[in-house]
Amino acid sequence: MTDRYLSVARSGVHEIEVKRSRFLCALAPVTSEEAAREFIAARRRADPGARHHCHAFVLGPDGRTQRSSDDGEPAGTAGTPMLEVLRRREVTDTVAVVTRYFGGVLLGAGGLIRAYGQSVSDALEVVGVLEHRRLSLVEVAVSYDRAGRLENDLRSSPYLLHATRFDEQARFEIGLAPGQAETFAGWLADLTNGEAATTELGETWIQVP
Repeated sequence: MTDRYLSVARSGVHEIEVKRSRFLCALAPVTSEEAAREFIAARRRADPGARHHCHAFVLGPDGRTQRSSDDGEPAGTAGTPMLEVLRRREVTDTVAVVTRYFGGVLLGAGGLIRAYGQSVSDALEVVGVLEHRRLSLVEVAVSYDRAGRLENDLRSSPYLLHATRFDEQARFEIGLAPGQAETFAGWLADLTNGEAATTELGETWIQVP
């Protein structure tokens, strides 16, 4: 079972030119095949004059769902190299659509493979990726007079401060990696003189800085 994955940070479009052909790579974060295909359809509508709208997407923390299409380009020259870039970069929950405007110069199979792969790779560099980790989530409740110091110390600690809320007490949700629970419990007890109340919330996927 995986405990970490990467996804594209945001939607975005990046263009490259290869021998007068324009390759526009659109990336988007998605969590279902339906959402991926809706994005692909939207890109077709956005560039109706293009000859090809090739795509690839990977879904799930383990990247189990993988799809690609050459959309009229020679078999294996577009969708496959696009998918390979996503797999090699370990990016999932992401869809890539490369729209090609033919520039009049034939690129050949090797040239197409390189161009489609480069288009996705360059777009990932521009748009960026986010890391997600499977962590154990713990809620810590303290009195307000301890909240300020605890929050400051959490932000400089190896533990991930995921969320805060305030009601009758100050509450902090902290993400703990495997093996951190015992150390965290001791750290928290020392910091709060044992006055903090903790509640285990179970495992969840959390985006990390």
